[in-house]
Amino acid sequence: MDTTETPAPQVWPSLRATDARALIRFLVDAFGFQEVVTYGEDEVVRHAELAWPEGGGVMLGSVREPAEGAEPWPGRPGGFTAYVVTADPDAVHARAVAAGARIFTGLYETDYGSRDFAAVDPEGNHWYFGSYPGAPRPAARPRG
Repeated sequence: MDTTETPAPQVWPSLRATDARALIRFLVDAFGFQEVVTYGEDEVVRHAELAWPEGGGVMLGSVREPAEGAEPWPGRPGGFTAYVVTADPDAVHARAVAAGARIFTGLYETDYGSRDFAAVDPEGNHWYFGSYPGAPRPAARPRG
């Protein structure tokens, strides 16, 4: 295995939405996510996966009552926050503005070398976009 290759995403931030289908359309149109799969009927989304073109993604679904005996979903619509890495925050910002996204922090340079902005989606979730990829990953330990 080539250890320089970035592994496929194994952590998927997940959120619930009052109108999941509208949220999916917004995240695709305003920010550039790609709809990979959506399961559900009518306006109810049981499970959807949206890929971020530069890697990773999110899962989401409609708010609904838990199955009998199941724990209720802990998150509430509008209570989600994510930082999304992009090589071109200016282009994502322009796309978001053109789609009518509410920008609550305009483009700016951070003291750690990133170019960032922040927006809110129609459900009230906060999305931070920027060029900071995070600190270098520690070397992988051999399995076994």
